[in-house]
Amino acid sequence: MDIDFSPEDRAFQQEVRAWFKAHTPAELKRKTVTGEMLQKDDIVQWQRRLDTQGWLVTGWPKEHGGPGWTPTQRYIFDLERAAASAPVGLSMGVIMLGPVLVAFGTPEQKAQYLPRIRRCEDWWCQGYSEPGAGSDLASLKTTAVADGDDYILNGSKIWTTYAHWATHMFCLVRTSSTGKKQEGISFLLIEMDRAGIEVKPIVSIDGEHHLNQVFLTDVRVPRKNLVGREGQGWDIAKYLLTHERTSIAGVADCKAHLANLYAAAGERRSGGRPLAEDGAMRLRLARAEIELMALEYTNFRVLAATAAGKAPGPESSLLKTMGTAVQQTLSELDVEIAAEMAWPWHEGAELDHGRYAHAMPRYCFSRAATIYGGSDEVQKNVLAKMLLAGGAR
Repeated sequence: MDIDFSPEDRAFQQEVRAWFKAHTPAELKRKTVTGEMLQKDDIVQWQRRLDTQGWLVTGWPKEHGGPGWTPTQRYIFDLERAAASAPVGLSMGVIMLGPVLVAFGTPEQKAQYLPRIRRCEDWWCQGYSEPGAGSDLASLKTTAVADGDDYILNGSKIWTTYAHWATHMFCLVRTSSTGKKQEGISFLLIEMDRAGIEVKPIVSIDGEHHLNQVFLTDVRVPRKNLVGREGQGWDIAKYLLTHERTSIAGVADCKAHLANLYAAAGERRSGGRPLAEDGAMRLRLARAEIELMALEYTNFRVLAATAAGKAPGPESSLLKTMGTAVQQTLSELDVEIAAEMAWPWHEGAELDHGRYAHAMPRYCFSRAATIYGGSDEVQKNVLAKMLLAGGAR
């Protein structure tokens, strides 16, 4: 595995770095550095700016608007984005659904939805988890019963990120209750303004409204909105989750976060000297850097395999477990370095806490990182089956 960038890749890196320096709005940088929640307009305007440059759907094929980059170039792009304190944006349509439609969608579905995802005209949410069916996703109970040219849906989805902003949902539903439970699951596209859909907010531990529960009561959805075949939803879901789990690892953003922590430790003082000179803090920062370095080299191995034409496999689960653990470590250091500046944010809303203003909310929400996208326990089972048991299923 060669981890050195080629001269062409280094020239590409300079091009990307210069673009982000010239085009990332200062207010967006501030929110990204402090961890403040982005609003819908922030994300839409930023993603449209990237799309105008041709850099939004970096993992899509060229015929659908992708830039045609190599895996290494996509990695460089993400490094430079994070280093410039530019946000990821919203992954639901771009990173998750887009590749699914490219791989499994009909020509009509691709023509209808892919351009609208790129232009942020459709805003997607993910209908996977249910009460009692989160990590054990195959136990989902939301039903889709065929009725002429429609399906009739009944059930509910939970932890649905940004469903209150969404125009559409990609959803796993049960179209059959016979045979293995995985075989009765299908993948549907649903417009959120259909009769019978109710969205109720869930305010999470960080005090923000990211999440929701969605209730589906006799919701009619055209059968043409089925992606793939009936009963193929489990395979499609696994394909999508591979993309999600790899992106959740967040190597580039962790590197930018660690750089901000080093800068913060140089600013903050303890006992009359910079916190960066405290032996215990230096040791903790060094341990975090070593963990992140191990994560990055694992990511390099995945990049090398992808460049060789191999699809991501159990490595995506490894990246997910390692990446979310590193994210939690960094968020803990955030709070420790901020100290009194991380005092509960509602209490000190009138104070200027600068880069530390959202250290506590970020720490609180990161507690869920080892659960969402597939819990650590589930990922370890995947790794045991695919690696330790020699691929046995």
